[in-house]
Amino acid sequence: FNIGRNHPTIQKAIQDVLELDLPNMVQMDCSVLSGLLAEALVKKLGPSRDACFLCNSGTEAVEGALKFARASTKRPKILAQEGSYHGLSYGALSITHSGNFREDFGPFLPGADFVKFGDLEDLEKKLRAKDVAAFIFEPVQGKGVKYPSDDYFPAAQELCRKYGTLFIADEVQTAMGRTGKWFGFQHWNLDPDIVTMAKALSGGYVPCAAIVMRRPIYQGIFSRLDRCVAHSTTFGRNNLAMACGLASLHVTENEHLVENAALRGEQLMSRLRDLQEKHDVISEVRGKGLMIAIEFKEPRSLKLKLAWKAIHAMDKGLFPQMIVTPLLQKHRILTQVAAHNSDIVKILPPLIIGEKEIDRFVTAFDDVLSDLGKFPGPLWDFGQNLVKAALSQKKISSEPVAA
Repeated sequence: FNIGRNHPTIQKAIQDVLELDLPNMVQMDCSVLSGLLAEALVKKLGPSRDACFLCNSGTEAVEGALKFARASTKRPKILAQEGSYHGLSYGALSITHSGNFREDFGPFLPGADFVKFGDLEDLEKKLRAKDVAAFIFEPVQGKGVKYPSDDYFPAAQELCRKYGTLFIADEVQTAMGRTGKWFGFQHWNLDPDIVTMAKALSGGYVPCAAIVMRRPIYQGIFSRLDRCVAHSTTFGRNNLAMACGLASLHVTENEHLVENAALRGEQLMSRLRDLQEKHDVISEVRGKGLMIAIEFKEPRSLKLKLAWKAIHAMDKGLFPQMIVTPLLQKHRILTQVAAHNSDIVKILPPLIIGEKEIDRFVTAFDDVLSDLGKFPGPLWDFGQNLVKAALSQKKISSEPVAA
């Protein structure tokens, strides 16, 4: 989480709200705290986006955004990018590209489709029929930490305007400073019609998410009195969540975490690129702010090359596990494999980190990569065990299930 674990400001906000003993989750009520959070988010994202719907999770925010888009445009289709991840409920999964997440869950939402990543011609071809309600994108893709060339998003926005398609920024992973800007779309000076956010808004305590949009889009659903609950959520304006959201905004602003993310991100990527000169297995270091990917490639050493190919013959995603596991077990540093079937380790440190934490991570990462350079060695033995486990699981999953 952006502000670390158990931040005292978030704890105090929760305690204060509990002590106030306010009415909570009254379905026909706009509580004071929900009004304050909506006002704060609109202020951050305004002035053109002046309406807010509060909910519980990133997936729920995406689902709501799709409903708002269809209701306001009266169009059936939704476009997303190849490589996208927008959530795992049916609507969000329909615009999530990875086959690993989609396997066995079809058929999906009618009208959901994908465009080639960073391909403006493909986007325009699918917009021309003027039946696309929205094009939804992650400013930086969560699976793989990918973003297109700098000219892509501004041009995509213009195409959406030209064909009457809403432009939705899914900021569930990137909002509130993660990329070194308050919102990821600000790297390209974009003006999306709808913005979704979650994760960091929770402060690490209570689920909290939001959809911020232009008022005419909001009124596409809430157009009449009898439509006042056409889209609703029981827990979405929970006072504890609202307090966490307000406190998270306060901490991010007052502790200058957006600026710190930009500064520390540059420092960390610079140090990692220095390691790239030392370890030829590193293919690329990329990212924005403190949303960073380290991608790997086949090593030059013949021994290591053979071991690498043996691991990849089973599953391309196993090699990064040989890095993230010792980082956790030996160095107590939590990282993650960025996506299925990829050679990418993803780093999402809290925005409160300083030089000391960067030094610790780089030293640990260097140590793990040095161990990887030893074949035979314990890490490659671990890799072989991963292959055996994967083969065993594959055998089990291929066996028929008794009716």
